[in-house]
Amino acid sequence: MFRYLMIWLLAILPFAVAADDWDALKRPDAIVLMRHALAPGGGDPAGFRLDDCTTQRNLDERGRDQARRIGAELQERGVGFDAIWSSQWCRCRETADLLQLGDVAEVPALNSFFQNRERRGRQTHDALALLRESDGRRLLVTHQVNITALTGVFPRSGEIVVTQMRNRALEVTGRILIDP
Repeated sequence: MFRYLMIWLLAILPFAVAADDWDALKRPDAIVLMRHALAPGGGDPAGFRLDDCTTQRNLDERGRDQARRIGAELQERGVGFDAIWSSQWCRCRETADLLQLGDVAEVPALNSFFQNRERRGRQTHDALALLRESDGRRLLVTHQVNITALTGVFPRSGEIVVTQMRNRALEVTGRILIDP
C-alpha cells in the first residue's frame, strides 16, 4: 500500500502548484520557460517551412484557449516581464501573442531542434549565453526539447518552468501548469 501511495505522490507532485512556485515566478530575476500551448501531434509535417504557418503543426482551439487562460492568470496575479522571447515557430509565437503580456521578440536560439538533434548543443549554448547577457524577469516561449535541454524538465503543453541563473546554469525553482 505504501509503495502505491509513493508512486501516486511522485506522479502528481510535479504538477501541484504551490504558493512557492508563484513566488518564484514573481522574483525580479526569474527566467521563465514556457512550452507552447496545445498543438496536437508531434514534430512538424513533411514540407515544414518556418515562413509558412500552414505547413507547421499549430495550436488548436484548446491551445488558443489555454494560452489566453495562462495570460489572464498571470495578469490577474500581477506577473509582468521585462522581456518576452519566442521561438520563430508559429505555435510558439501565437502562444506568446495570445498571452497578451507585452511585445514579443523572436529569438532563433529558442527554435525547435526536435527534427535536427545535432543543433541541440549550439542552440542550448546560444540560449544560455543570451540569458547570461540579459537581466530582469524574462519569459521564453519555446519547445519541449529546448526546455528539457536547458533544465532537464520534460514540460507538458503550456507548462511554465520557473528558473534562476545559478553558476552559469539554470536551476529550476518552480513549475506551474494551467490545464486547458
